[in-house]
Amino acid sequence: MATVADLNVRAGRRSELALLGLAWMVIVLARALVDYNAAFLELVPLAIYGAVWAAMMIAAHVVLDKVAPSADPVLLPAVFALNGVGIAEIRRIDHAEGTAFADAQMIWAALGVTAMIAVVLLLRDHRKLRRFTYTAGVVGLVLYLLPLVPGLGITVNGARIWISVFGYTAQPGEFAKIALVVFFAGYLVTNRDTLALAGPKFLGMRFPRPRDMGPLLLVWAAAMLIMVYERDLGASLLFFGIFLGMLYVATQRLSWVLTGMGLFFIGGSFAALTIPHVRARFDAWLHALDPEVYSSGTSEQLVRGLFGMASGGLFGTGLGEGRPDLVPYAESDFIIASLGEELGLTGLMAILTLYLIIVQRAFRTSIGVRDGFGKLLSSGLGFAIAIQVFIVVGGVTRVIPLTGLTAPFLAYGGSSLLANWIVIALLLRVSDMARRPSEEVA
Repeated sequence: MATVADLNVRAGRRSELALLGLAWMVIVLARALVDYNAAFLELVPLAIYGAVWAAMMIAAHVVLDKVAPSADPVLLPAVFALNGVGIAEIRRIDHAEGTAFADAQMIWAALGVTAMIAVVLLLRDHRKLRRFTYTAGVVGLVLYLLPLVPGLGITVNGARIWISVFGYTAQPGEFAKIALVVFFAGYLVTNRDTLALAGPKFLGMRFPRPRDMGPLLLVWAAAMLIMVYERDLGASLLFFGIFLGMLYVATQRLSWVLTGMGLFFIGGSFAALTIPHVRARFDAWLHALDPEVYSSGTSEQLVRGLFGMASGGLFGTGLGEGRPDLVPYAESDFIIASLGEELGLTGLMAILTLYLIIVQRAFRTSIGVRDGFGKLLSSGLGFAIAIQVFIVVGGVTRVIPLTGLTAPFLAYGGSSLLANWIVIALLLRVSDMARRPSEEVA
């Protein structure tokens, strides 16, 4: 006789399948609109395209049904929808510029889904990752520092965040964030009592003792080094933001966050005043429309993106009917501006809502899972996605200085897509544990 838990599991998988069908329709419709408005619509390639996406969705669904039946049923459809819309917009830019980025991105999407399935199959219990706490920390730092190795790292658009191996480029920082989340989760779950309970009180808040500040200062110093030597303000902010978020979840102490934000503000202000490439980013942010700054090319990309989104208005020009190709790197750094022009504010809010759903499910998983390591791991992965989206959207809309990060699942980039599918695999695995009955977990 089926138990209540079994019925809930089956209902969750049925809901996931229905939502995947809805995501599939969005993906195929987006591709059809792009090709139709470019006078490039052919039914046979469109049918093959839809069949490939359907195969990937069914494969992922079947694997979850067999090995992680209690996994969150909403995560997978939201991610597939984002990935498909991103590829459709990249294809639209390909039509305008004569490039073939969408074909490459489709291959990376298939590899990403394969990697997600592999992680779910191989990692049956997320708690095993805690054994590799310090190994993950070393791996994360090495990956962040790889672009500084002479002959291996390359500079693109002023930032040294890429490596080149046998003619192929990769961005190791995308994978470093996963390793560092594992490290932070393992370290904080072990030391959270000391960090949370010890220290003097001031204005009603308990501040950390100087000897407990070591990890915070070390991570802060690493973030500053990334900013200075790799010229990557975005990775520095993401790296430090993930740590602060996880530190707050572990200790529930706002004083740690305020201390960390103060340190980053001091370090960032010093860098903006003394380091030329950081100062140029701040000038483009604060004085984007000044004739001198614009004519020098410092803020040209940002201003074009802003005017593109403004021309989209509330409902956009329509997929395939805008001019996102007028913005440099529209398929990667500025894909949010491209989508804002063609889908308008309404479409952009729908995309941000999908991101919000993913982050909300990550934090819901963090609340539901019973072990401390799983709570910190899922919340850290949720912070990674949330902070990266904020940095990207904030930079494009001129809320914060522009950085070189890419929008997860939307923007062109194999390293980013592969790493973020692995993030989703880890969230699915933790959510499966969180939603199981307690006797099964034991």
